[in-house]
Amino acid sequence: MHFDFKHFKGDLFGGLTAGVVALPLALAFGEQSGLGASAGLFGAAFIAFFAALFGGTSTQISGPTAPMTVLSASIVGGILVHRDGDLSQALPLILLVFFLAGLFQVALGLMKWGSYIRFIPQTVVSGFMTGIGVIILITQILPAIGYVPAEDVENIKNHRVAAERILISDAFLSASEAWIEETPISSETFDLHEITRFSEPIIIQEAQGIIRLESQGVLGAIRYIPMGLRNIHWIELLLCLSTIAIIYGFKRITTAIPSALVALVAITSAALFLDLDCRSISQIEAGLPSIHWGMFSWPQVSNLGPYVITALILALLGAIDSLLTSVVADNMTRTQHEPNKELIGQGIGNSVAALFGGLPGAGATIRTVVNIQAGGRTRISGMIAGILLFATIVLLGPIASKIPAAVLAGILITVGIGVMDYKGLRGLIRMGWGERIILLAVLILTVFWQLVFAVAVGLVIASFQFMKYMGDWSTSQFRLHIDPAEGVQDVLIKSLHGPLFFGNASALAGLRGQIPAETDKVVIDMTDVHFVDQSGIAALEDTVMAMENSGKTVRFEGLSGQPEKRIRASSNLLDT
Repeated sequence: MHFDFKHFKGDLFGGLTAGVVALPLALAFGEQSGLGASAGLFGAAFIAFFAALFGGTSTQISGPTAPMTVLSASIVGGILVHRDGDLSQALPLILLVFFLAGLFQVALGLMKWGSYIRFIPQTVVSGFMTGIGVIILITQILPAIGYVPAEDVENIKNHRVAAERILISDAFLSASEAWIEETPISSETFDLHEITRFSEPIIIQEAQGIIRLESQGVLGAIRYIPMGLRNIHWIELLLCLSTIAIIYGFKRITTAIPSALVALVAITSAALFLDLDCRSISQIEAGLPSIHWGMFSWPQVSNLGPYVITALILALLGAIDSLLTSVVADNMTRTQHEPNKELIGQGIGNSVAALFGGLPGAGATIRTVVNIQAGGRTRISGMIAGILLFATIVLLGPIASKIPAAVLAGILITVGIGVMDYKGLRGLIRMGWGERIILLAVLILTVFWQLVFAVAVGLVIASFQFMKYMGDWSTSQFRLHIDPAEGVQDVLIKSLHGPLFFGNASALAGLRGQIPAETDKVVIDMTDVHFVDQSGIAALEDTVMAMENSGKTVRFEGLSGQPEKRIRASSNLLDT
């Protein structure tokens, strides 16, 4: 692997600057994912380093991004539901899904699918990115006002009955299993009074688990927003608003220093100095991270089946995110990235990050732009950014743990506002109805249903609309040219433009009805047909058979390229 040290000074400044920009975002994305701030830092460090080392975009800076984090949070929440909200039980399977997504990206790169990303319509991307922004804004309302549903005493009291029912049900199940295994049975084995007696801490803990599951995601946040607005923690709201004000205000002074980092340091320092009553982020332990080998145990692998498609969607989203950023980097540096190599690098980075408990990520546009503007020109800059973030984990973990959660909520709110595609939204007025439907459908499905399927649904709708358009257009190009010659009418279908595929294959039957009955000879000119599929071939076979059965002679002209090869391989139309 070649390293170019001619630009080392620029790479050093670029990598350090990009790492500084990535720090507050990594912390915020880690908190939002549900895995904690440390997961965001681990993901940022390992993905930045390994994606740069093995990737195909020299100046790319990778790490957790808004789209990847929102999808990852959805995966975390879904697995937690089936693990009774116990993160320690759910974590191995969660990390295994992340690891598999990385392997899928490597496979996509090896299969050279990187160039296919360009076929995703802009309306799908626009709807998805705006949906991601809306999700972030909605889910950060409760952290911004300092309301934690699972810590609300009144809320816990309201869930007490449900918690007791679950505990009693679990207790009866355990007692029943013991009763089946123990014979003969004694009166002490099945004591109704004993198995339904629960201590207060156990009931509260069960109620909090129910509340955490209820408050997850967009619908969970919406459910608890009214209750949160009645219990605003004004100090936390002030910290959040101050963070947002600094992020937007400091940019007017200078863009040389990342405003998010300024806000993070300034507001955290003020909160600690004034000893304000506010919640801190999850604990970040100092020292080297450990490898989560437990994700490869048979119990985890055997439960992976339902999440394989989810991992594939996560891989595809990361691929789209990364390659779009690669295009931005190319435009700024006048270089050309290698898309398939980039996918391999991103996949290796995500898989390694998962081994160490990190959040998955992708190429990050803002961090990449900052790197280039600061002088970064080679892969060394991305590796330096990763090393800086790793050093932060090892040396400054306990200090970072004192950051107020409301500060990260403020940072995420600005990310949510920035990630939305306002150009696409403004263009809704000028779009056709088909494109409007795609954009709005993807946006709504992303926010309120499953963002895993939102892009897929958008692609399906877009594909059907495109196929209908192509089918209608190419059908309109089918023309009959009747050329009388020596008492015998030659019929020439000469303007068969575009592809002959399932979208327009039925039009051939309509042309058959337009051929005069006295015609002896039919010439099908396919000079302008450059693609046929099996439906098109079947339609040609039916057309030729019907005309030959009526006593007509049929021959083809202008066949070449893919149509000729496909017709020869799939039919006997050219045998005569």
